[in-house]
Amino acid sequence: MVVIAALVLAACAGLPLSGPVNPGLAAGEDAGSPEFIFRPDEPQPGATPEQIVDGFIRAGSGPGPAANWEVARMFLAPSIRETWKPEASVTIDVPDDRESVSPSEGAVELSLVAVATVDSSGAYQPDAGLTQLSFRLAQQDDGQWRITEAPDGVVIDRDVFVNVFHRYSLMYFDPTWQFLVPDVRWFPTTNAATRIASALVNGSPSGWLGGSVVNSFPESVSLARPSVPLESGVAQVTLSAEALQLESTTLDRMQTQLTASLATASVSGAQMLVASTPLTAEPVSTRSTRVTGPPLVQTEAGFGFLSGDELTPVAGLSDAMELIAPAAIQVSPDRDFAAVRLVGGGVARVPADSPVAVVDTRSSLIDPSADPFGYIWSVPRDEPAAVTAFSTAGQQSAVADAWPGASEIVAMGVSRDGTRLAALLVTGGRSEVWIAGIVRGAEAVPVRLGEAVPLGPLAGPGSGLAWLDDTTVGVLSTEAEGPQFTEQLVGGPATATDAPQGAASVAGATSISSVRLRTDDGSLFVKRGANWQRTTIGILILATQQGSPH
Repeated sequence: MVVIAALVLAACAGLPLSGPVNPGLAAGEDAGSPEFIFRPDEPQPGATPEQIVDGFIRAGSGPGPAANWEVARMFLAPSIRETWKPEASVTIDVPDDRESVSPSEGAVELSLVAVATVDSSGAYQPDAGLTQLSFRLAQQDDGQWRITEAPDGVVIDRDVFVNVFHRYSLMYFDPTWQFLVPDVRWFPTTNAATRIASALVNGSPSGWLGGSVVNSFPESVSLARPSVPLESGVAQVTLSAEALQLESTTLDRMQTQLTASLATASVSGAQMLVASTPLTAEPVSTRSTRVTGPPLVQTEAGFGFLSGDELTPVAGLSDAMELIAPAAIQVSPDRDFAAVRLVGGGVARVPADSPVAVVDTRSSLIDPSADPFGYIWSVPRDEPAAVTAFSTAGQQSAVADAWPGASEIVAMGVSRDGTRLAALLVTGGRSEVWIAGIVRGAEAVPVRLGEAVPLGPLAGPGSGLAWLDDTTVGVLSTEAEGPQFTEQLVGGPATATDAPQGAASVAGATSISSVRLRTDDGSLFVKRGANWQRTTIGILILATQQGSPH
């Protein structure tokens, strides 16, 4: 907290040393989560156009929606004070790189390095590069300069952004109605329940994900009230009258999405209403994507779950692994088969109760991935567009529209809910993490990938990738300083830390705080906070799990 305060205070020109004393909260009253942690300076008398624009940009960090950006509006001329739209977008930048010039009187051109943007729906998009913002100013009747033309949206320092905006997830269903799929959005904390409910009921999934998920809220239903109040921690979501015509199954699914989405804002529940009449609905059961606690490994003793020095075999699969020479293993959610890259080349389906079948014999194949519908995904390293899915019956389906523009694919992984494909690609000579939605046909057959979007670049060559949970991908890469482990949020920023020397593979666990790495000497490391702890040696293969039996 001290560090955050120092960062924010450094961004302020000064703090008021006088003013009225305001009463605080009563004892025991919850102040809630603060949306903004400083109040920026108001326009100063005699400020130049450049200083007015600089103050306006700083004021974008607070106070925001709770006060309708009242300080930022003070820098605007009356003619645009009410028409400027701060919630249109957020540009996240590096403040030290801001530069402004005044090409003519009353004109200011501001250049900044945009790290990312957040659009009006709360969707985050990495957007590194130089951005130019143009402002026009005029002297008012009192002789003070004010902005008469300004782009909609606000600019926020990247170090302040995560304290101003918080991450939430809109929950959608996969097309089989078995899994809930998170769509990460960024909103200010003020009225978070209203923002989440509005985005879910009145909005739509992110464009790249839209063809891969379904929304139980029909287009005919909308929020009938612009706000969603909380009563004893339960959100009161008033819907339009069309909700009265819906079947109970649809209502139950709507309740499921609302409850799960609002839970990401620590809202304990949701009550749907039409006018003042509550709707009867109960959340439906969904499949979990959590994995079991112990690591799943191959050692000299065999294949199974490692707990201490004990190796617990996986029924059927452990025996099957003794018949082959695996180089990489991913186990399906029900543990009825594994997708295996073989030491001698090729990708095989290793069932728990039938013979091993080599499904892909192309050269230079990367580690395969299994999805919850029984498909094995495989692709050659030097042919990123040649992604192919192999069914339980051995039928193969070419997945269209895979990774256009990529010259190499280093690793890929299907999300545990089967709706998204993450990949470590080489594009334009550099390693990047990309994501795309999976579009399926009848019988959940993979047909094509949706629009592929970048999640973020890596500083050095990438070597491995795995889903850590439903919203985060773990990536291994190598920099000049050594190996690095990156936690890349799907729909948000990344966090990079040093990895143990020789880090060779990564696997998700029950939480991000217990991610596992295997090094090339066979050591197994577990992430404990910001550190890596070696737990055992002699690991030949660190397998990944796509869930747990249900």
